Amino acid sequence: MPEAMEIAFCGTDNSSAYDISGGFLRNVCFLDALNLVPHVFLLFITFPILFIGWGTQSSKVQIHHNTWLHFPGHNLRWILTFTLLFVHVCEIGEGIVSDTHLQSRHLHLFLPAIMGFVAATTSIVYYHNIETSNFPKLLLALFLYWVMAFVTKTIKLVRYCQDAVPLAQLRFCITVIMVVLYGLLMAVEINVIRIRRYVFFNNPQKVKPPEDLQDLGVRFLQPFVNLVSKATYWWMNTLIISAHKKPIDLKAIGKLPIAMRALTNYVSLKDAYEEQKKKVADQPNRIPSIWLAMYRAFGRPILLSSMFRYLADLLGFAGPLCISGIVDSFNNSERNTTRLLNDSTQPYLTSHDFLKTAYVLAILLFLALILQRTFLQASYYVAIETGINLRGALLAMIYNKILRLSTSNLSMGEMTLGQINNLVAIETNQLMWFLFLCPNLWAMPVQIIMGVILLYHLLGKSALVGAAVIVLLAPIQYFIATKLAEAQKSTLDYSTERLKKTNEILKGIKLLKLYAWEHIFCRSVEDTRMKELTSLKTFALYTSLSIFMNAAIPIAAVLATFVTHTYTEEKPPSPAQAFASLSLFHILVTPLFLLSTVVRFAVKAVISVQKLNEFLISDEIGDDSWRNGDSSLMYESCKKHTGLHPKAINRKHPIRQQLDGCEPTLRVPIRHIDIDDYAIKVTNGYFSWGSGLATLSNINIRIPTGQMTMIVGQVGCGKSSLLLAILGEMQSLDGKVHWSRVNETDSSFEASRRSRYAVAYAAQKPWLLNATVEENITFGSPFNKQRYKAVTDACSLQPDIDLLPFGDQTEIGERGINLSGGQRQRICVARALYQNTSLVFLDDPFSALDIHLSDHLMQEGILKFLKDDKRTLVLVTHKLQYLPHADWIIAMKDGTVLREGTLKDIQNNDVELYEHWKTLMNRQDQELEKDMEADQTTLERKTLRRAMYPRESKAQLEDEDEGEEEEEEEEEDDSMSTVMRLRTKMPWKTCWRYLTSGGFLLLLMMIISKLLKHSVIVAIDYWLAQWTSRNQNQTQTQTFCSVDGSIEDSKNCYIAVFSALSAAGIVLCLVTSLSVEWMGLMAAKNLHHNLLNKIILGPIRFFDTTPLGLILNRFSADTNIIDQHIPPTLESLTRSTLLCLSAIGMISYATPFFLLALMPIGIAFYFIQKYFRVASKDLQELDDSTQLPLLCHFSETAEGLTTIRAFRHEARFKQRMLELTDTNNIAYLFLSAANRWLEVRTDYLGAFIVLTAAVASIAEGPTSGLMGLGLLYALTITNYLNWVVRNLADLEVQMGAVKKVNSFLNMESENYEGTMELSQVPKDWPQEGEIKIDNLCVRYENNLKPVLKHVKAYIKPGQKVGICGRTGSGKSSLSLAFFRMVDIFDGKIVIDGIDISKLPLHTLRSRLSIILQDPVLFSGSIRFNLDPECKCTDDTLWEALEIAQLKNMVKSLPGGLDAVVTEGGENFSVGQRQLFCLARAFVRRSSILIMDEATASIDMATENILQKVVMTAFAERTVVIIAHRVHTILTADLVIVMKRGNILEYDTPENLLAQEDGIFASFVRADM
Repeated sequence: MPEAMEIAFCGTDNSSAYDISGGFLRNVCFLDALNLVPHVFLLFITFPILFIGWGTQSSKVQIHHNTWLHFPGHNLRWILTFTLLFVHVCEIGEGIVSDTHLQSRHLHLFLPAIMGFVAATTSIVYYHNIETSNFPKLLLALFLYWVMAFVTKTIKLVRYCQDAVPLAQLRFCITVIMVVLYGLLMAVEINVIRIRRYVFFNNPQKVKPPEDLQDLGVRFLQPFVNLVSKATYWWMNTLIISAHKKPIDLKAIGKLPIAMRALTNYVSLKDAYEEQKKKVADQPNRIPSIWLAMYRAFGRPILLSSMFRYLADLLGFAGPLCISGIVDSFNNSERNTTRLLNDSTQPYLTSHDFLKTAYVLAILLFLALILQRTFLQASYYVAIETGINLRGALLAMIYNKILRLSTSNLSMGEMTLGQINNLVAIETNQLMWFLFLCPNLWAMPVQIIMGVILLYHLLGKSALVGAAVIVLLAPIQYFIATKLAEAQKSTLDYSTERLKKTNEILKGIKLLKLYAWEHIFCRSVEDTRMKELTSLKTFALYTSLSIFMNAAIPIAAVLATFVTHTYTEEKPPSPAQAFASLSLFHILVTPLFLLSTVVRFAVKAVISVQKLNEFLISDEIGDDSWRNGDSSLMYESCKKHTGLHPKAINRKHPIRQQLDGCEPTLRVPIRHIDIDDYAIKVTNGYFSWGSGLATLSNINIRIPTGQMTMIVGQVGCGKSSLLLAILGEMQSLDGKVHWSRVNETDSSFEASRRSRYAVAYAAQKPWLLNATVEENITFGSPFNKQRYKAVTDACSLQPDIDLLPFGDQTEIGERGINLSGGQRQRICVARALYQNTSLVFLDDPFSALDIHLSDHLMQEGILKFLKDDKRTLVLVTHKLQYLPHADWIIAMKDGTVLREGTLKDIQNNDVELYEHWKTLMNRQDQELEKDMEADQTTLERKTLRRAMYPRESKAQLEDEDEGEEEEEEEEEDDSMSTVMRLRTKMPWKTCWRYLTSGGFLLLLMMIISKLLKHSVIVAIDYWLAQWTSRNQNQTQTQTFCSVDGSIEDSKNCYIAVFSALSAAGIVLCLVTSLSVEWMGLMAAKNLHHNLLNKIILGPIRFFDTTPLGLILNRFSADTNIIDQHIPPTLESLTRSTLLCLSAIGMISYATPFFLLALMPIGIAFYFIQKYFRVASKDLQELDDSTQLPLLCHFSETAEGLTTIRAFRHEARFKQRMLELTDTNNIAYLFLSAANRWLEVRTDYLGAFIVLTAAVASIAEGPTSGLMGLGLLYALTITNYLNWVVRNLADLEVQMGAVKKVNSFLNMESENYEGTMELSQVPKDWPQEGEIKIDNLCVRYENNLKPVLKHVKAYIKPGQKVGICGRTGSGKSSLSLAFFRMVDIFDGKIVIDGIDISKLPLHTLRSRLSIILQDPVLFSGSIRFNLDPECKCTDDTLWEALEIAQLKNMVKSLPGGLDAVVTEGGENFSVGQRQLFCLARAFVRRSSILIMDEATASIDMATENILQKVVMTAFAERTVVIIAHRVHTILTADLVIVMKRGNILEYDTPENLLAQEDGIFASFVRADM
């Protein structure tokens, strides 16, 4: 070809090019020129409009502007345009390739195609802008363009037909496709005109944007954006970039679009399920199929997802084929295949020739990769969205079922709360995951079969050997996967046990420290932890095996294949075959590895569905429609229940009601004849708890309207059951419950406002919501300040509320602040009083209240508040002294009514009963007189105050985590940017801490083995490249096998090296995967060990100021993350990073030019990961934080079912559940959309890497072996890039756990070493028990005020000393000072001549004993509770029990001393627990005993026992009694009265009583 080549449109080498003698249409060059016209026309028209329109976009409706798509045929148009663009690319390629075969440049071959490409791109941009700004008239320009293009192309096609160009020619095919596409686009345009009528019609159609887009709260735009934005998640950009400026919160992610809300999906699933129910209604033993219902409701999107998946998988095979094509094209460089036809300007290419060109293949590979990745992500996204929708629907379904569950089911244990919580937390998630993975189930087998066929096509029989290796090893994968699941389960059991023990330790930490027992309990936790670690070891082993299999299978398969191939075919495979088959093996491994996971999930899903089915067909409560005021009942229910015995057609409805329901014509409201004034009347009632046996029988009662009815009777005689029977919670076997209509004549405003049939009900066991105190009391009613105040006063809640950190806005409930029983009960009563219902049921509201509170509640709340409101009250109680207040009394015995009437009636008719009551009342009154002044309530408040007091320090703790990192950047005042820098910074410091806590040796081993493994894997592939390209006669680098000697020798040599390398690779895979897991285990072990020891030795102040939940979280959630999640993440991260690095290294080695292209790609990658990590972290936190309230709401509802149903608040709770579900779903949806955002971007980057690598290697044209190697590695990069980023993001979140654990490890411990040696302390110190307190000053922490100021006292050996004072006067602080639990910063305490501050803590605490105010027992045996160190003989223990008056009780228990104590000692009464604590102190035999308000929670009888014991059994010992009832210390030898940390009075009680105006005397007077 001549150098100075002229460029002309029709080429310069052909004189007839410009000849039009045969008519215009005969001249091809002219036709090509004609083809330019429409494209140029479009560009001229649209550019001005696009640029002018940019400035004036005023006519937009105010919506989320650019997302509203409303032109018909929208998606079709995008798809057609993209196909058009692809065909244009082919046309350009074809033109350029044909041009290379001619002597001079022929622009007409490819210029029109290039212009067409530009025009098509413009057309879609133009269309998009018109659509979003809603100017349909401008679409006419496009319409004209399509028509002109269609016409010009058709002319060209006609010309080709006249020339009889054969079909095999590529140019002919392209032209045909173009004509079809332009025609279709024209049709789409006509369709828009037809529907929208924007031109040629008088009345254009008006359109309104969808509801979601008008609502600015909807931020999830995936369903509303155009196709490109859908495929690339372009609309997420703003959110992900904004995360950098401020954290993403719930407001930023907005609401769910309507179609995805739980309610929408619930309705569709429920309809499908009801349909299934109808199908099986006539077959009694078949149950409705949830699977079919799910398919009905969610089948279509799953099919769509599967379709995308198939497309992606098929495109995936383009990679290996293109590689083999490119490598081949270099080997056969004979290029004389061009067929020149008669007209020299018209070289026609066949498609076969076209695909021989390397550059064409590179571009095709690039496009195939981009498409494949787009389809794959689309498939994932659709499956995930459907999974989330399904989960919302299932949750709503389960919740509605919970609200209708029959109470007997819950109480009789058919459905435990645990099961319900599992359904919500586990089963729904299993099904959701199953939907995520379900397209894989049918896509993978197809992928595997296709892969094997292609391999066979490439390599022949030997390919089957490799495939067989893979397939035979797959079952082992499955086996490992099942073993993994088992190991995880056993680990879970141990960790639950460990948590239980840890929880006990933390709850009783004060006692453990005072008795110096920390180490015993610590050891027991460590034992459980060792068991847990053993099962974690198996878990780690199986995990590493699974990772190892995944890495080793492809190596083994390749080895098997190539060795067989070499021996059967007598020659090594060509480079093209070798690298194509290598990349096919890589493709094959992934589905096989995942298949085991998917199958496991499928099995789990089947089990979940069974559980769900059992739950959904369990018994329901009746629709007690007579309470709803309308007695209509569905006709259905009469037909359905004919199976029951004839007495009750439906055992849950009175017969008469049902008959009314069945004969709709006779529905006249029935007036009851005996309109006595009653609110509720039960006639002839027999009720059961679902067992068929009547719990209540022959009940005939009336409850008078507006009066107070009392129900009394012994424990277990059916009082609570009666209330529940009236509420319709029990099954009525016979009889009916009449609810009188609200009196119609009473038209007062009040009566009409009350909700008619709701009952304000306070159950016996208080039930609180996880909400603020105020929300718990108002319970959904409007807030009314006066009423609220009246109610809180009546229940004397004000003092308790004042103690809470945020008053009545404090969260209480499981997740909030723990209240005592009495406080909870009072809140529940307050809730019942506050509600505006005409009926109030209180079930034993006084049980947990002391006498003052009950009296106050009775007077203020019941007699005043409820009476003024004219509400009907039913009160169940044991306190007979309130009987005179009752208007109506129902006495019960053994499930029947004994008497009914007023107190007078009973006095006259049943003298015996009345007398019995009288004696009981007298006994209660005597107790009253003796009873305490500073009672239980002040005590509860005191504990509350202690817990609440350190509010500030709690906040401090939270900040400490962040503190460490911010220190370096304190100087900058621009705090916002600092915070942002923190958010983007990886926590490297924490990572380093984590890695080193596993030990340096293991860390070193891990790093070295990782690097070795990857070098070996690269070496294997490099060796393969050398070996396969050896027989091509190109200049060849010498390897030590190819020097000289026969071919046979060198063949064996190559195979030997290849096998050796492969074997080394397989071994190293095992070593690395084991070393990572092992290091993770060691780190987990050390971190937990340090954490436990640190916490257990921490100062008591730490436990007062840190919420228990916070500490427990470190042991549960955070430890779990460190145990199970960090090692695999770390493994995956290092593996994918090293794979990417080795790939980049390999490509650069093969084609150094590639390094130039790497810069921009690297920069793009850096920014993508930087932005993604921040956003992903926020979204993950949102997902976690929205999940908890949802689960809590479910368990709350299940616990408070009767209350919710009595109040008739089902609708409100359903609404709340839907809101919580939607909130959690939107967070999860955004999280998965963000993952897709990342993956699409990294995949596109990977595709660019492949493109640059291919182009660079073709341009250099090096040895074909290395070239294949470079391309193979480029293809693997695409799979691993996004794993790098996602693992980074995961690791960052998981390192948070390590950071939190570390923040506790920096805590100060108590100072356990004393200045004295152990040998200097006498064995039996303190022998006498003489105590000198000298100028003692004490504070809780060195930054707080002192609580004891300069206290001086002297106590002789054996004296009984009483200390009294108001709450907060420093009494308890003094007792803690003896044990050095508080900071003694001045003065000293000397016991038997030794200053206690010099002693080792353990010695000091083990030689004194104390009885605490709250009795603490641990789960275990009685022996363990009395003597955990196992030092004493049985006789000693029995003696101690006898002294504490417990001997007979313990003897009667099964096992005696080894009888079981449940958690917290719940199986004993509070009094008994306190006596056990006394026995425990006695077992100690120390000469000093301190009693800290030990009698506060005990009844009179037990207290007297205690007093006697202290005086007799402890006669020789020194006893310090801290009293809150003064009469307990009247017999003491010495009394100390304290106030505000100072001693006010110090003398014998007789002397102090003699001082009339003394404080002690005034205390005693108040207590009498």
